[in-house]
Amino acid sequence: MENLSAILYLVAAVLFILALKGLSSPTSAIQGNRYGMLGMLIAVVTTFLIMDKPVLALIAGAIVAGGAIGAWKAKTVEMTGMPELVAAMHSLVGLSAVLIAVAAIFHSGVEHTGVQKIELFIGAFIGAITFTASVVAYGKLSGKFGAKAVNFGGQHLLNLVLALAMVGFGVLYFLSDSHAAFLMMVAIALVLGVTLIIPIGGADMPVVVSMLNSYSGWAAAGIGFTLNNPVLIIAGACVGSSGAILSYIMCKAMNRSIVSVLLGGFGAEVASGGAAASGPKNYKSGSAEDAAFLMGNADSVIIVPGYGLAVSRAQHALQEFAELLHEKGVNVRYAIHPVAGRMPGHMNVLLAEAEVPYERVQEMEEINSDFANTDVVLVIGANDVVNPAAQKDKSSPIYGMPILEAHKARTVIVVKRSMSVGYAGLDNELFYMDKTMMVFGDAKKVVEDLVKGGGH
Repeated sequence: MENLSAILYLVAAVLFILALKGLSSPTSAIQGNRYGMLGMLIAVVTTFLIMDKPVLALIAGAIVAGGAIGAWKAKTVEMTGMPELVAAMHSLVGLSAVLIAVAAIFHSGVEHTGVQKIELFIGAFIGAITFTASVVAYGKLSGKFGAKAVNFGGQHLLNLVLALAMVGFGVLYFLSDSHAAFLMMVAIALVLGVTLIIPIGGADMPVVVSMLNSYSGWAAAGIGFTLNNPVLIIAGACVGSSGAILSYIMCKAMNRSIVSVLLGGFGAEVASGGAAASGPKNYKSGSAEDAAFLMGNADSVIIVPGYGLAVSRAQHALQEFAELLHEKGVNVRYAIHPVAGRMPGHMNVLLAEAEVPYERVQEMEEINSDFANTDVVLVIGANDVVNPAAQKDKSSPIYGMPILEAHKARTVIVVKRSMSVGYAGLDNELFYMDKTMMVFGDAKKVVEDLVKGGGH
């Protein structure tokens, strides 16, 4: 049985790796999900086979309840709610790591080796930080806690003191086997998860979500060591490492330091600049009919989607309009910025839901050189990812951040509710350029009007 379980766990681990590979591209994401589901099924069944006197009623009840809740959330969650749902799921992984570690510590009659104590310490404190940090991220993303950064004097010093105290109690547990020391270490880690995330503003949440994804993976790996479960160790390590790589990519896309993300307190909110700082500016506005006419008579159109598109649930109407343009012979493509939306890949998922052909969706590096030769760029629901200040204004907080170079196109159409600043609190010079036409209104209503105008 031991050899069979080892083989089955190996098969499950390979399937998890194939799942991650599949999820790296929209074209193979569905197949990747299937690999992951099959791998999890094999892992769960194998675990049942090797367990010693499992309490089947409790385990089956938990699986049924969790599966029912998961299925319900998958059916009911809106695209705008996906980021906070992901953060909430990360929190559950962290909480699981903490509870399993505590259960292992208090398991009577079991002596832990020095290596096992270190594994318990690492798994528990990463899980605790992941849990509370994810709860705060959930609150910021959902608007329950407010998206603004919370800063106060001595913040980094407090984090340092908490981290040292956490390690100190961990060492005390290692030396003395003190349950109280372990619980104090966990309690401090729970507080540290909060203090690390509260200084981070809402505009930087995509990086936070990505980093918490990595943390949850390492927490899962810690659970694997505690339970002596190799497939959980492998799966956790894969998620942790891939999340760390994604976080690095996201940091580059936002001109952030990966170290500052790990330490917390980066990306503080900034005051509104631009128009608010230098007085009123002139801008041109037009109607949806004007915008439809311009795009209907263009040779090439690039659509830049943002979080506002998800909020208004306009992705299906937008794809309908894009199909109308395509039928007229217009070359229509979608440009995706790595941090558009509130989580990594948010816009890719949004467009996939609307059944946008994958070949028309291009990443920033692929499409940026094409903006200068594009007739019309339609910016809908995006702000900071097309802000020229990132390239031109050294005093701007986002200076150095790679952007979609929409400002280089011949004509720019921006759909917004008003001239208010974006999520990062920054005004956008793109809105005041002579080549830019603002179309005000709810994105879905505007796009529906574009469809009407584009059908003539």
